Amino acid sequence: QVQLVESGGGLVQAGDSLRLSCAASGLSFSIYVMGWFRQAPGKEREFVAAISRGGGSTLYADSVKGRFTISRDNAKNTVYLQMNGLKPEDTAVYYCAAERTIRLYRDPATYDLWGQGTQVTVSS
Repeated sequence: QVQLVESGGGLVQAGDSLRLSCAASGLSFSIYVMGWFRQAPGKEREFVAAISRGGGSTLYADSVKGRFTISRDNAKNTVYLQMNGLKPEDTAVYYCAAERTIRLYRDPATYDLWGQGTQVTVSS
């Protein structure tokens, strides 16, 4: 059974940091591009970051560039999202996703597999 399970969300204050993790099982993790997306209430799901299969290439949304860092550990079948300098507008449910392509995509429709999400709430 293929699963992506996110963890690490929580309630923090503006300026704080969080690290999200997404543990994958039931798939050949190293052949998947991994991405993080988020969805705030009443808004569409939006791209946050993506990382290539080997971890050598990354892509970020402009809104998080310089504050968030995506990384992966293929030996642990896990992808991470280090979030620094959190802002209230970062409040959302964060999802990890996987796609079996080579390129990094921002479009959630290109991703095949999704986790259940983890809530991140940033208070001002």
